[in-house]
Amino acid sequence: MAVPTKEELRAALASRHGEEIQQKFEKASVAVCGAGGLGSNVSICLARAGVGRIKIIDFDTIEPSNLNRQQYTADQVGLPKAEAMAGNLHKINPYCQVEAHVMKITPENIPGLFDDVDIVMECFDNPVQKAILVNGVLENYPGKDLIAASGMAGMNSGNDIKTRKVARHFYLCGDTVSDVGAGLGLYSARVMICAAHEALKALQLIAGVED
Repeated sequence: MAVPTKEELRAALASRHGEEIQQKFEKASVAVCGAGGLGSNVSICLARAGVGRIKIIDFDTIEPSNLNRQQYTADQVGLPKAEAMAGNLHKINPYCQVEAHVMKITPENIPGLFDDVDIVMECFDNPVQKAILVNGVLENYPGKDLIAASGMAGMNSGNDIKTRKVARHFYLCGDTVSDVGAGLGLYSARVMICAAHEALKALQLIAGVED
């Protein structure tokens, strides 16, 4: 079957989302920092919604152990996550502008890195990287919306995962308790729930919808 044209795909999205909201999605630009269990799922949700521009930032490569929860295929093992995810998103929505940045975020390169996006998504597995990004965005971009995650490990109820507004432009998704370091595993279903919370909050902010 032929790939739908840009006009056909846009019409299909607008029929589901409404014209006004779809226009907002198309004009939006989101940075997804980390393309692992959270970031790969968040990116797919945003692309499926028709978000106009997605900036994926990750320095890691795909490993076999990633396949239990991350949106990659076995034949992509060894590829940079940012580039592989950009390719996967192109298959889902070829008209979404996706930028793949194979790089590690540091306190030094955060200034200027997010000048061109509306929302920053923290999707790292590593707590040190999480802290660097959150602190850097709060310091350098105090007026920019930041969505982060904390706590999605184990097999406790998915209903424990919530979205909380912790500051004017700062949102935190997760159960805020569970941690892989406590001996809990990461399971695709629960990680996806947390990623969906992050993606939904981004879409709400773009659409101007209050929770």
